[in-house]
Amino acid sequence: MKDFRNAIIECVPNFSEGVNMDIIKSITDEIEKIKEVKLLDVDPGKATNRTVVTFVGNPHAVVDAAFLAIKKAQELLDMRNHKGEHPRMGATDVCPLIPISGISMEDTIAFAHELGKRVGWELGIPVYLYEYAASAPNRKNLAEIRSGEFEGFGAKIKQPEWKPDYGHATINETAGVTAIGVRDFLIAYNVNLNTTSTRRANAVAFDIREKGRQKKDANGKIVKDANGDAVWEPGLLKSVKGIGWYIEEYGIAQISMNLTNMHITPLHVAFDTCCERATARGLRVTGSELVGLVPLDAILEAGKYFLRKQQRSIGVSEEEIIKIAVKSLGLDELYPFDPKKKIIEYRLRELDQKKLVDKTASGFAYETASESPAPGGGSISAYCGALGAALATMVANLSSHKKGWDSRWEEFSNYAVTGQDLMKELLHLVDADTDAFNQIMAAFGLPKGSDSEKAARKAAIEAATILAIKVPYTTLKRAYESFELIKKMVEIGNPNSVSDAGVGALCARTAVRGCYLNIKINAQDLKDHEEVKPILADADYILAETEKLDAEIWEMVLGKMK
Repeated sequence: MKDFRNAIIECVPNFSEGVNMDIIKSITDEIEKIKEVKLLDVDPGKATNRTVVTFVGNPHAVVDAAFLAIKKAQELLDMRNHKGEHPRMGATDVCPLIPISGISMEDTIAFAHELGKRVGWELGIPVYLYEYAASAPNRKNLAEIRSGEFEGFGAKIKQPEWKPDYGHATINETAGVTAIGVRDFLIAYNVNLNTTSTRRANAVAFDIREKGRQKKDANGKIVKDANGDAVWEPGLLKSVKGIGWYIEEYGIAQISMNLTNMHITPLHVAFDTCCERATARGLRVTGSELVGLVPLDAILEAGKYFLRKQQRSIGVSEEEIIKIAVKSLGLDELYPFDPKKKIIEYRLRELDQKKLVDKTASGFAYETASESPAPGGGSISAYCGALGAALATMVANLSSHKKGWDSRWEEFSNYAVTGQDLMKELLHLVDADTDAFNQIMAAFGLPKGSDSEKAARKAAIEAATILAIKVPYTTLKRAYESFELIKKMVEIGNPNSVSDAGVGALCARTAVRGCYLNIKINAQDLKDHEEVKPILADADYILAETEKLDAEIWEMVLGKMK
């Protein structure tokens, strides 16, 4: 039997209530009863009368939390009284599971079946499996399942081809039906238009969505094929679903899209294509909004795309790239966009225990100066290395927009990206070094009564010590790699910043030397170990090469300052 305790899946149920916050909280309280899940986002919409909830956890816990939430929604919501702009068919309209890490799509499908079975038979809510979990081709597309909505499902469910996957073929009179599926990460994205016309918004939506629109002849009649079915003209963008609607809350029409594969059609491509088609139809895009959470990569790629269009360096901080993305996409037009709340990785980071690198500079210093042995020299060495890479990156960015060097922006942008990557890895190693030390302390704390306990303790101490050698070894190598970038910035970078590159070299040298000391002290009892011996030899070589490079760069910096 597979162990999914360390696997993570995301669940994004959509509940047919977007106004009554007491009801919404009652539903999300059920999710938070399961300790092994984290509630990441609750996004209610008044006009759609719908709330999108996002939570993550190990698959077993997520299934339990989803079941409790669906059960509570059944108790509190009555679809006979529901009205809203968004198509819907149930109190819990849809409940997708998305594999995030440590689990395959196939295994996630098995968990969708488990949840579907419980909802269908224990709660008496008919369940349809969709997307990757679909039991038939006509059930893969959620829009086909939902067609007819709650009001039409009483008759639809009686048709043999629409027999539920789980539950009786009778609509639940208050909770309707529910779709449970497995899908890739989906971005729910709305683009704002300077019109109140749903028809015109739909025209743009049909231009861009993959399904497109029904083909018409010169007289405006729908063209049909030999079987009498309507012929469809595909839209411009793959993996995009979309419709136009009017949102009374904002007083505008929107193009409402689901980007079902952000690698095929990224956020910025969807936005720019909407702009092009809106302009062609005499409309104007004024901004956009993200519903629920979005992966960091989607925002970063958008920011980099718009920076490249400006011929600006993309090797700037994540914060700056996100700011460019938000402004370029107009994500803050309708309400403020908070990256900490809307970006899934930032939301998880906010919920996790604070790390050393999340502290202020003074907080980090005070933590180091405390009575605790960690953070120690290894973490400080990694931080020195990160500062060295950061200074080289700064010089690259300053060079990319130096007056008179406009034609070289991309050259220096590439150098800045290299520096950012090195800096991020070295920042990660700040905490990795402390984590390795903590593992050693945990190993020493294991019981040592019986012979088997002593053997297990000895093995754990050795494994933890080897880790405490490998982490500073990795830091040493990354810091050494940064010398190539630093030297290049001294040679060809903005001459006004040559001293900054020189200080970067001093930081990198400190990182290498500091890590060398950590490797040596941790390896005292394992010098002849098969994993440790080559590390010691390579560390000796890197230290010697670092001294040569440092002396060379020092002379170059002084030479350029004469």
